[in-house]
Order: sequence, then structure tokens, then C-alpha cells
Amino acid sequence: MSGPGVAPRNAVGDAPRLAGAPPVSDLSALKIDRKPTAAPASRGRKPHGAWPLRIVVLLVLAALGYLFHRPVMGFVDRLRLPKVAVAVVALSHPAEVGAVQGTAANGYIVAARRAALSADTPGRIVELNVTEGSKVKKGEVVARLYADEYAAAVALADADVVAARADAARATAGVASARIEVLRRQRTQAAAGAGRDEASAQAELARTRLERARRLFRDQLLAAAEFDAAEAEHTSRLARVASADALAKAAEAEVEDASQQLAVATAASAAAQARVTVAEARAQQAKATLTKTDVRAPFDGIVVLKDAEVGEVVSPNSQSGGSARGSVCTMVDFASLEVQADVPETSIASVRVDAPADIFLDAYPGKLYRGRVARIWPTADRQKASIEVRIAFEQRDEDLRPNMGVRVVFRNEPRAGAAVAAPQQQRKQILIDERALVESASTMGVFVLERDTVRYQALRLGERRAGQVAVLEGLGPGQRIVVAPPADLRDGTRVLVADK
Repeated sequence: MSGPGVAPRNAVGDAPRLAGAPPVSDLSALKIDRKPTAAPASRGRKPHGAWPLRIVVLLVLAALGYLFHRPVMGFVDRLRLPKVAVAVVALSHPAEVGAVQGTAANGYIVAARRAALSADTPGRIVELNVTEGSKVKKGEVVARLYADEYAAAVALADADVVAARADAARATAGVASARIEVLRRQRTQAAAGAGRDEASAQAELARTRLERARRLFRDQLLAAAEFDAAEAEHTSRLARVASADALAKAAEAEVEDASQQLAVATAASAAAQARVTVAEARAQQAKATLTKTDVRAPFDGIVVLKDAEVGEVVSPNSQSGGSARGSVCTMVDFASLEVQADVPETSIASVRVDAPADIFLDAYPGKLYRGRVARIWPTADRQKASIEVRIAFEQRDEDLRPNMGVRVVFRNEPRAGAAVAAPQQQRKQILIDERALVESASTMGVFVLERDTVRYQALRLGERRAGQVAVLEGLGPGQRIVVAPPADLRDGTRVLVADK
């Protein structure tokens, strides 16, 4: 295309040519430079290539791969690997080991002899000699109550006893005096009787002489004067007989009077002795009341609870809500400690009296205490559906305390003649869930987890009970085993541990 003002292109078409311009023989001078002009600041620098950008991209991709590799692989594993439940192998509690071989039950240590001590009479505590943990002997004074009034009553009663005994002594002396008086008057009576007998004999002799004199006087062989003398003698003797008889009767009356006085004195003495008995009984009562202010230990034991302090009032008849305490302290006979266990009704058939039992304390699980079934309660607990059983300890130590939690394993087999193992000789064993067992080539074993791969491990097993089995050989503490493995799980398979 051509026109005015437009320079026609040459045959090569490299550079335009202006109208009216002379022809140019060197075309390179007319070539247009299309490269961008470098800035002054960039002059002398080498141009950037594509490799740095590629390296940055690769680094970013590597970082992203490193950051998201595990989540991505974990996601992939969750999609394709089997999930399994895992349990860590550990040495089991001796009670759990024993439960595999016998019936087990939980319980507490209780004391067959336990007493809340209180005074038999209300009073204020003025002396307290024990605290929690104090060991006391039978008859030892644990506490004393205020007793001044009772002590004064004892002193008054003792004085009454002294006065009563003095009265009794005086009455006894009166009896002795009355008895002597009776004897004296009896002797007087005896003398009067002898005089009367003598007078009667002489009167009889006078009568005989009078009769003879009368015959002689009638025959005129005796003078009248002699006859009169004989008659007067007889009359005199009769008078003496009457006098002696009167004296004898008076003496008899005096003896009777003395005997009555003796009876009165004897009665007074008996009354005085009775008053002595009453006074002594009152004194004993006062002393017994005074003794009630001393709170004494009824047996050897240890104080486990102090219920009151000095200055507080205690009363044996204290009711709830009152201001008085009901007891001073509570003591336990540690020699009577035994286990109280609640055995389910479904298991009571395997428990019998005198059967052996293993006792494990929750506080000291490594210790084994031997025991025997002492009593089985004749009634059941309807709410708990259980029956109470008491187990006696065959040996005790200072670690046993009332109300401690225990676990009891009842043995069905007798231990007659068997040596009793010391507590420290009880070995812990490994118990595993029976669901973890698998059978392979006529052997029983488990799948042990090593990192994320399971390996079959053959085991030597012991007894089974209640869904657990004892492992004698093949496993150690700390190993992880698969519980309830899938049926298609094989040795060497990678697995995914399920979240608990």
C-alpha cells in the first residue's frame, strides 16, 4: 500500500523508507532494535533463569508432603487396616489371681468385741487418760467423773457403819449382862428351893414327933409340957416351910424377869446387828456409786475413737439432741478382728463353715492373710441379694485396722496339713482377658502388638474363671496384646489400634 506521506517498504521489508529520501545501500543501518533498553541500575547484572523458581516450588511441595504425609497415610490406614482393641499386660492383684481359683467377695475388717465406754451414772468429766490409739488393759481407768458428792456420801455411810457397830456392841454387852443376871437369879432360885426342901423335911420330922408325942400323951406316958413343945415345934416348922416356899416362888419370879430382860437384850442386839448390816449395805452402795464415776476398760484393747473431752457431761441415758454425751470413748479388742463379707446369693453354695479363705487388704495388696469361715448368717439381705459371712484371721499383725476394705477369696479345697505361706511369699501372676486367646496349630496364644504389627505368641495357661485366665509362661509385664482379635487376623498383619 502506498500513498502520500507513507514511505514504501523495500523488497526486504526490514525498514521503511521515507518519501524523497535517497536510496540506501546499507540496510543494517536502518534495522530497528526491538530489545528493551536496560535501566541504568541493572546494567552489568546477569539475567535470572528458571531454576530458582523451580527449586522453590520443589521445596514447598516437599514441605507440604512432610507436613501432610502422616495425616494422609493415617487416613489411608484407617480405610484399609483392621482396627483392634489392645490391653497392656501387667502383674495382677493377688486377690484377682486368687479369684480365678475360688469364689471372691468384698468386705471390711470388723471387731467382734467393740465397746463404747460410758459411766453408769451421769457426771462431768474431770480426768481423761486416753486418746485415739491408746492401748489399755482390762480394769484400767480410762476417765473419771466429778465425784466429791459421792465421796462425801461414802464417808457418811462409813460413819453410820461405825455408829451402828457401836450400838451393836453395846447391845451385845447388854445381852451378856442380862444372861449373867439370869444365872445369878437362877442360883438364888436354886438356894430358895433347897431351903424350902429343908424346911419341908424339918416340918415332916416335927410332924412325926408330934404324932408320937400325941400317942404317948394319950397313953399318959408323956407330960403335957412335952406334948405342947412337940406341937409348937411342928407349927414352927410348917411356918418355915411356908416362908421357904415363898422365897422359892420369889426367886422363880426373879429368874423369869431376868429371862425376859435377856430376851429384850437379845432382841436389841439383833436389831443393832441389823442396823450394822443396813449401814454396811449403804456404805457399799455409796462406794459402788463412787466407783461408777470411774470409767474402766472392760477388756484389753485399743481406743479407736474419743467421743468426749474434759469438762463435758456424759450420761448413759443420753438421747439424740441432748447436750450430754453418750460415751467417753470407743475401744476395740484387736485380738477379735475378723472380716465381714457380703457374698452374693448366687455364690453362697461354694462357701462353707471352717473352709479356708485368702484375705487381701486394699491398703496392702501384696500381703496375703490366711483365714477360715467362722460363721454364715442365717438370713439374707433382701436389698443386696447377699448373705453376710464372717471370716476369722489365722494370723494377725499391726497392719490390721477396723473398717479397712478387704477382698476375700474362698477356697473350696481344704488345706489340712498344708503349710501356711507367709504374706511376702504370695507371688503376683499375669491375668489376661479370656477373649484375647486364639488357637493356632493346636496351641493357645495371643497376638502381641509390636509397633503396628501383630505377632502370634504361644502361651502356657493356668486356671480360668470369670472371664480371666492365668498366664504361666509366654508374656511379660508391659507387653500389649490384642483383645478379641478379628477372625481373619494373621501373624505379621499391620493393624490400627482402636481408640478406647
